[in-house]
Amino acid sequence: MRTQSNTGRRIVLRGGRVVDGVAVEPYAADVLIQDNRIQEIGLIAAQADDEEVDCAGQLILPGFIDAHSHADAMVFDEPTQLSLLRQGITTVITGQDGVSFAPGSGEYAASYFAAINGSHPSYNGGGVGQLLDTYDRAVPLNVAYLVPAGTIRWEVMGAHTGSPTPEQLAAMTDMVSLAMDEGAVGLSSGLDYVPGIFADAHELAALCKPVAAAGSVYVTHMRGGYEANSREGIEEISSICAPSGVKAHIAHFHAEAPIIAAMLDELEADGVDATFDAYPYARGCSLLSMPLLPPELSVQPVETVLDALTTASQRENLIRNWFPIVAQKPSLGPDWPDMITLAHIASPEYAWAHGLTLAQAASEATTSPEEFALDVMLASRLEVNAVMAVRYERSIQELGTIMSSPKHVGGSDGIFIGAHPHPRAAGSYPKYLRCLVREGSSWSWPDAVRHLSTTAAERFGLGLRGRIQPGYVADLLVVDPDTVQDTATYQDPTALAAGISTVLVDGIPVLSKGELTGARPGQGLRRAAN
Repeated sequence: MRTQSNTGRRIVLRGGRVVDGVAVEPYAADVLIQDNRIQEIGLIAAQADDEEVDCAGQLILPGFIDAHSHADAMVFDEPTQLSLLRQGITTVITGQDGVSFAPGSGEYAASYFAAINGSHPSYNGGGVGQLLDTYDRAVPLNVAYLVPAGTIRWEVMGAHTGSPTPEQLAAMTDMVSLAMDEGAVGLSSGLDYVPGIFADAHELAALCKPVAAAGSVYVTHMRGGYEANSREGIEEISSICAPSGVKAHIAHFHAEAPIIAAMLDELEADGVDATFDAYPYARGCSLLSMPLLPPELSVQPVETVLDALTTASQRENLIRNWFPIVAQKPSLGPDWPDMITLAHIASPEYAWAHGLTLAQAASEATTSPEEFALDVMLASRLEVNAVMAVRYERSIQELGTIMSSPKHVGGSDGIFIGAHPHPRAAGSYPKYLRCLVREGSSWSWPDAVRHLSTTAAERFGLGLRGRIQPGYVADLLVVDPDTVQDTATYQDPTALAAGISTVLVDGIPVLSKGELTGARPGQGLRRAAN
């Protein structure tokens, strides 16, 4: 891992209370940072050249780790950086849901996942190592990467929807093995997206073998729709992990608290070491094409899909035969046009529709929701994402029950693309603190550190991070426990968090008085042995 010299510079976080990831209660202490590391914790004698940060009345915490982020390309964008750092996030784990830029040319992610991950400004192809290089000292926070199984499949099999040949499976497994050698922190799958939806448990178990050999983790957007339909996905996780021996991590596990607890118990009974992330919102956000186009069409090159949306007979076939299937999906139902709010539309022609439901937008355009959905995807070359509503919102009490599980890890599923994005990108971490610590009693402050930092650092092999101890990397934040809160809402989804004004990455201040300092000490984090 590359390092940046900060030799001789002494920074003292003075007069705060430390939540170190070890002690059961916060305690009063200063923290001395020098040479990018935490050097001492206690009563620090002042020296003439010290840079001091007044932390009186505040807490000093390890930097937060977002275990599920789509900042793959948007992390180069200053508003995104500010949004992340104002939440105290010092590391994002990217490469989620089976699709991202490396390995390969990056073209598949740049087209199919453009509305989720954005367009990377400098990755021009290669492997995981080359992608991680693009982040080194180019951004103010750290980026770790899961090698995406869908990208691997696309590079080897293209749009083919069948099972791989033995030769193809061997080539895919070799690509995963190389990615792990180059520093990937695990393997991700997205089994509702393409091409991942066409991969079976046998294929995924084979890809997980080099991940297990590296002691890393299989992260899955599991198949089956979550909620009451979680069993299909959980059983498949067991069938993948049992033969490979890999650890499992379930992405954005949204379901009722008893379902989550029961499913985790079943995995444990099957011998599967499993954790999960869940963000503190009920609504989701995804590609508009994912629920509204057949997978067999979506997997085709963009031009082929656009031709289908242009051809009258194929449009009629979609409206007559596919959209009735959409209306039967448990996550949407017959009133699906009212359940989908347009968050990002690449076509300027439809900018007026941001923040409207499909039903509202179709009414404004004097057309049907089906026709409008096809029109907006066609005009935007499929680059459209949407917030997906639910029929009920979870109470803070239920969220607290879900997130009090020792197997829970913080994750935002943050998507930063769009004029009207989901507020989880800007609000998840301060909402955890506001709802579960400051206003509720589900977490103590040490609990918050375990859920939002320590466990993720250990689970994903991020080295000496996630605790405040001598010798650990000085990824730190200072939080006002009385004022920390999310301000992003579904109506104002990009509003910045309050209560976190100082953040250090690798011992260097990157946020001061709530503003970016301009320093870029972030790294592409390579997997470390814990």
